[in-house]
Amino acid sequence: MPAGGHANAGYRRLFDHDGLTFGVGFPLTGANRSTPTVADELHLAQHAESVGFDGLWARDVPTYWPKFGDSGQTFDTWPWLSHVAAHTDDIALGTSSIVLTLRHPLHVAKSAATVDRLSDGRLVLGVASGDRDPEYPAFDVDREDRGALFRESVDALRTIWREEFPNLEGRWGSLEGDLDVVPKPTTETLPLLPTGHARQSREWIAEHGDGWLFYHLPERTLEDYLTDWRETAGEKPFTIAVRVELADDPTAEPEPLHLGFHAGVEWFREYFARLESYGLDHAIIGLQNDDREAALSTFADEIIDPL
Repeated sequence: MPAGGHANAGYRRLFDHDGLTFGVGFPLTGANRSTPTVADELHLAQHAESVGFDGLWARDVPTYWPKFGDSGQTFDTWPWLSHVAAHTDDIALGTSSIVLTLRHPLHVAKSAATVDRLSDGRLVLGVASGDRDPEYPAFDVDREDRGALFRESVDALRTIWREEFPNLEGRWGSLEGDLDVVPKPTTETLPLLPTGHARQSREWIAEHGDGWLFYHLPERTLEDYLTDWRETAGEKPFTIAVRVELADDPTAEPEPLHLGFHAGVEWFREYFARLESYGLDHAIIGLQNDDREAALSTFADEIIDPL
């Protein structure tokens, strides 16, 4: 856990536990190539909270590139999470992840702090350097500058949130002590979880992040990552995203999906118990079943509750 100045209510909800916690990623209805039905998304978000999930995660996809295959939850991250905050109570609200290289840090600082305030401190920020090549020229960004831009943005966000009328300079512009960015977040700085490698070293992520958010990894690889992470970052949390399709047969053996598995609940229960024993702190579940409400209930009853 980071110092108290970073650990807002959402961060504590996800990580202030001895064992593994679970979140679920938007779009909960699975409509990731078109605009999802808002009422259905909110209903499933409320259901996920009621059955025991600890986080709801929204992606940041500035533009739709058909070759990549999806447009996230379609809606812009900040108004969407504000809307979700107004229709839920205590569940953490996460980003997976804000593309810092394509967003101005002053806008990110203000928007994120606004969502954090409106949600009573529930926002946890996954942050990324981006992975959709055509977006860089669309935003007039040199993709070769991603690493440096990411580091500059993290430094700018921390400074803007911590200080009033800061003095700060970067490629994005400068602040000369006569302007402030309000509101400030509910804590000294919002928790930041770099995603993937974000063009940084593991040591940099351990030092500057409040945890690490990663993609689904083969089990042995994940175990090695967690061992190395603990040696580098101590108790800072590690999170992965994994796709899950629950088989009708609870005893079904696993079949690989892209970034996940199709399997019965018995296998998934053992799988996540192993990941918990390796030291995994949080898993963002992308449910693939047609009946999402039933799948959320089954996952909670058969996997979350027994762990």
